Amino acid sequence: MLSVLICTKDEEKNIERAIKSVQGLADEVIVVDSGSTDRTVEIAKELGAKVIFREWKGYPDQLNYGIGLCSGDWVFVLDADEEVSKELRESIGQAIKNPKHDIYMVSRRTYYLGDFLKHAWYPEWRIRLFRKGKVRFEGLLHERAVFSSSVGRLKGDLYHYSYKSLKDQYLKTVHYAYTMAEIMKSDGKRFRLYKLIFNPLWHFIKVYFVQLGFLDGLRGFMVALSAFFYTFLKYKFLYELELKEKFSKLW
Repeated sequence: MLSVLICTKDEEKNIERAIKSVQGLADEVIVVDSGSTDRTVEIAKELGAKVIFREWKGYPDQLNYGIGLCSGDWVFVLDADEEVSKELRESIGQAIKNPKHDIYMVSRRTYYLGDFLKHAWYPEWRIRLFRKGKVRFEGLLHERAVFSSSVGRLKGDLYHYSYKSLKDQYLKTVHYAYTMAEIMKSDGKRFRLYKLIFNPLWHFIKVYFVQLGFLDGLRGFMVALSAFFYTFLKYKFLYELELKEKFSKLW
């Protein structure tokens, strides 16, 4: 039995596509909603999903809670802004029918500025299919899978519709960069000028040249530039947080 788990909040524009992509494959769809004010819950229920409300306590914590609600022997984690491709559906079905591993990774492909990226941000391997009880998630900003079993890879892409617009992307980028700076500071990491200078450059080079992002044309360049921007902001915010601490009486 396969349970598909989706965590949501205000995802009325995405939730229908996500759920429909696993209909006929999933034995149940569990939606853990953290207080949507739009039609997310209504749409999910209309499509046959079981919807449970839980106050937001961080994405990894929501996932672990949701996994506990799943009845299936197998769990597939699906974000509301994702869609399971036809090839991936077939791979999931085969893996459950004749499992060679307890855990499987899927390759996520991002839709960006009108088309799917072929190189930048791809392949982005994520652990999404696993036997219940074999994986738990940790992390403060982004989830990290914790496991001990062997891991296989599934064929087919998990389509990711991550940003509504460039404005949406960069608003999220600023938020993630600041949150990461706070995490770094709480972990005792200190600002270093060389990291502010060289780390953003490395991330641009990694996306644009190492991942062959230049083959995605202008879209690949813009993705690499956003990687530069995020990394630069992260260290800049860390510097600001240190200054606030040092000059707290004047700030």
